[in-house]
Amino acid sequence: MESTQIASNGFISAAYVIAALLFIFSLAGLSKQESAQRGNLFGMAGMAIALLATIIDPRVSNVFIIIIAMVVGSGIGLRLANKVEMTQMPELVAILHSFVGLAAMLVGFNSYFDSGHSVVLTAAQHTAMKIHLSEIFIGIFIGAVTFTGSIVAFAKLRGTISSSALMLPHRHKMNLAAGIFSFLLLLSFVNHDGSNIALFLMTITALVFGWHLVASIGGADMPVVVSMLNSYSGWAAAAAGFMLSNDLLIITGALVGSSGAILSYIMCKAMNRSFISVIAGGFGTDVVIDNDKDYGEHTEVHAEAVADLLRNAKSVIIAPGYGMAVSQAQYPVYELTQQLMNKGIKVRFAIHPVAGRLPGHMNVLLAEAKVPYDIVLGMDEINDDFVEADVVLVIGANDTVNPAAAEDPTSPIAGMPVLEVWNAKEVIVFKRSMSTGYAGVQNPLFFKDNTQMLFGDAKDSVEQIFRAL
Repeated sequence: MESTQIASNGFISAAYVIAALLFIFSLAGLSKQESAQRGNLFGMAGMAIALLATIIDPRVSNVFIIIIAMVVGSGIGLRLANKVEMTQMPELVAILHSFVGLAAMLVGFNSYFDSGHSVVLTAAQHTAMKIHLSEIFIGIFIGAVTFTGSIVAFAKLRGTISSSALMLPHRHKMNLAAGIFSFLLLLSFVNHDGSNIALFLMTITALVFGWHLVASIGGADMPVVVSMLNSYSGWAAAAAGFMLSNDLLIITGALVGSSGAILSYIMCKAMNRSFISVIAGGFGTDVVIDNDKDYGEHTEVHAEAVADLLRNAKSVIIAPGYGMAVSQAQYPVYELTQQLMNKGIKVRFAIHPVAGRLPGHMNVLLAEAKVPYDIVLGMDEINDDFVEADVVLVIGANDTVNPAAAEDPTSPIAGMPVLEVWNAKEVIVFKRSMSTGYAGVQNPLFFKDNTQMLFGDAKDSVEQIFRAL
């Protein structure tokens, strides 16, 4: 019987190692558009192996209930996968992060009530218990912050609440006080061998802290927040792994946590933002928004005139944004691109690192429409080429092409590198109205002499241009 148990544990460990390797291959594959599909397949295979290995583990009980939960969860997942549009993907990711945080909290409380902390222990067992109580406390704290923070991010991305930053008086001092108070509760919790009061007080504090932390961050930095919440959910999973003594959960959580943190750091560098400032609830981002400033008059244009500009152009650059995703304009944009290229016109796409509301959002949309990878360029690759472009089509982008980032030090996006589309000979901006972008500030680009506004649904406008050509 003992040899059978050892063999079973060895099989489970081997399966976990294989699953962990597949997760690493998945992350590597997702780093490039060309290999993203393969990366997803690696991740799916790794998760399938991990689930099967966990279910057949002799130490796992109530397998029937687990299978029922998996079937229900799979049904919900399939339903969402078929129903959710690409434009809704950012908020879906945010709400999924909240589920991970909630799961970490539930695992923490279960581990706490099942830990036998009130039993008399030896000195060695007492030390081990203190370590376990620390794992429980930290796991619940991270899970609670992730849970409420992700719900706020979901609400902001969905438009349920305002995307502007919540500017409470002394908000940074309140965040600091919440952190210090939680640390003191940790000391009390561990030294008193698990105090119910300390644990519950920390949970309430962490839930409020997570809500306020994300609410204090403005819409311009929301892509970084989503990425950072992804990191938090990973660390919450890793904490749950420590509580459950599950090596695979620790490895997977660490992979997700570290990769999310690295991506957030890269995005902050691309946006000229301080990584610490953003994740600390927008510390140092106090700005003044002047909504009464007179920018002058904008110039309106119609599809036929845009078609004439494109017909006579030699170089065209397309800068897509969230508006293109909302109108599903990527398909007619691809057809327009093909027609222009067939006429011998050089066409390229300029992608800002945070275009849309999720990293890589625009790249996925364009790949979905079969736009060739080699003409889709990042901001650093194409920004110097706008000077030579005859026409730039800004389709649904706003904050990522806002010259105020370079010209107005009080702007919420001040210092953020943007696509310098205004350097082109002619700029056509596709928008439904003159409304502000997600950051809540007006865009001086709309009023420049070389800029013309094409109002209406982006998909309809592109189709009209296509027909006029």
